[in-house]
Amino acid sequence: MARTFLEQLREMTVVVSDTGDIEAIEKFQPRDSTTNPSLITKAAEMPRYSEIVDGTLQQARKELGDRADPKQVANLAFERLAVAFGIRILKIIKGRVSTEVDARLSYDTQGTIAKARSIIQQYEQAGISRERVLIKVASTWEGIRAAEVLEKEGIHCNLTLLFGLHQAIACAEAGVTLISPFVGRILDWYKKSTGRDYAPKEDPGVQSVQTIYNYFKKFGYKTEVMGASFRNIGEIEELAGCDLLTISPELLGELNSREGQLERKLDPAKSKAMNIERIAMDKATFDRMHAENKMASDKLTEGIEGFTKALVNLENLLAKRLTEMEGKPEPALAGR
Repeated sequence: MARTFLEQLREMTVVVSDTGDIEAIEKFQPRDSTTNPSLITKAAEMPRYSEIVDGTLQQARKELGDRADPKQVANLAFERLAVAFGIRILKIIKGRVSTEVDARLSYDTQGTIAKARSIIQQYEQAGISRERVLIKVASTWEGIRAAEVLEKEGIHCNLTLLFGLHQAIACAEAGVTLISPFVGRILDWYKKSTGRDYAPKEDPGVQSVQTIYNYFKKFGYKTEVMGASFRNIGEIEELAGCDLLTISPELLGELNSREGQLERKLDPAKSKAMNIERIAMDKATFDRMHAENKMASDKLTEGIEGFTKALVNLENLLAKRLTEMEGKPEPALAGR
């Protein structure tokens, strides 16, 4: 009997769903799940999740009081909403959910640490073990330093917006639990820069993840590699065997409908045998490699700005929803 690519992929890679849509998670049954402000916004706009959104807003209003500005309430509600969706998701999946720290704290080590502790505290108050939560933090030098502190406290981190080997090595040496190199965004940069298309085998995003995976396995780092941000299933096929892959419901559907033989492309035994030079990583080396890698520096900045914009949009959406619920005049919202 023919087997689907998704069935075969599950045997060599942990499949993670990249969505805030609980129904999609129920359909594909990933082991882990990850969300971000854009995905939470999409879910929050779906009528079937209005109960979660409205309940979260009411709780935030109760905490801050009737005199608090709707934008203040919306800011608190964002964090609460991400956790609320995380709790719902954890009722479906067997593994972990990733919940993101406010992107506006990407260059603030102490702010990131405080926000991560707050998120974990909310999960634990809901009876969720910290072992089932990954705190998503941008892979800036400051974010990596925050993750190093958090990991020592037993707060596990998923370092996101990762585009270069220097970021990956710094994360591994900091003892980070998991990294999320962004395949599709790397491809986007190169397509725009060169004006050409890339076959999956020569896809720069695919090659970046392969390089990181081989480096980690060669030198025995425990940090897990989770390829993210895919544009097509060809990229996924080339990374079959990676520790984890986080995949959108649309691409999960394509993998589930394709049959044939899926070849394993990444294997730790093969990585061990490779001739790879070890790089000593410190801040000076990190900064130098980051400056030399225009793609990584461009995409990190762009990613933080994009996540920040998505967060502001979500807060605006929540503030508008709150005023509608309370029957008050709508406030002047940012970004209009």
